[in-house]
Amino acid sequence: MAKIEITLKRSFIGRKDDQIATAKALGLRKIGQKVEKEDSEAIRGMIKKISFMVDVNELD
Repeated sequence: MAKIEITLKRSFIGRKDDQIATAKALGLRKIGQKVEKEDSEAIRGMIKKISFMVDVNELD
């Protein structure tokens, strides 16, 4: 299955609680931190919710 790399680009300051919880559920804690996740519909939905805060790269 394909993997994706998610990078946190914006701060949690001033964000809604559910957006912060979504980012933390993805494993993102600090700006610039990167995590690799399996590409699934659930992960894509989480990314869509906080798309303005993260960058996404598809890995081969």
